Amino acid sequence: MKRTNNYLIQAQQAKQRFLGYDQERLIRKHGLRADDCYIYVNLLCKQYRISRATGDMAFCTGADWQDGNTYEEVMTLLDLLCDSREDRCISGQWQNMQAFGMQFHQNLLEDRNDPFAALLDADPGLLHRAAQALHAQTIPGGDVGYAFTLFEDLKIGLLFWHGDEEFYPRVRYLWDANARQYIRYETMYFATSLLRQSIISTASEDVGGE
Repeated sequence: MKRTNNYLIQAQQAKQRFLGYDQERLIRKHGLRADDCYIYVNLLCKQYRISRATGDMAFCTGADWQDGNTYEEVMTLLDLLCDSREDRCISGQWQNMQAFGMQFHQNLLEDRNDPFAALLDADPGLLHRAAQALHAQTIPGGDVGYAFTLFEDLKIGLLFWHGDEEFYPRVRYLWDANARQYIRYETMYFATSLLRQSIISTASEDVGGE
């Protein structure tokens, strides 16, 4: 319970920080649509609206809006919106996520007991279905590789290797070499977590709709 409360506290702090920004400047910086109540932003192929009065978030599903205030959503979207550089630009060069941080994070990024990699290994079609639904592009590397649009022109690359008798299934995340012009290294973890959730939920919805 204490850990959950800490997440809620940090998310609320991020919203309060957003409310301290010049919202008109943020709208201009990102070329966003807005009205008196909300700012509208796209994240991982979903349209979000952010309350200009509270910082609360929701995403659009058809004609309805659903709660979009998970810790990963709040931290990722508000970081991208508020802290990305004015002169941000994509380099076009992929870089392993490990290269952005400390060496001790290696085990967090490629864990032999990664349940997400095991899930992809058990259902070979899951990643492909999600990639189609999320309009991802194929990229070279791994047994399967896709680039998923996170925000504006910033993408997350995902490489996947199936397991066999000698090797465990693995997932590796790639970012553009200029990614930190858009997002802090710590927030990359929230964004990759959000991507995993989107892949699982989108692929499951796709199967359910067939």
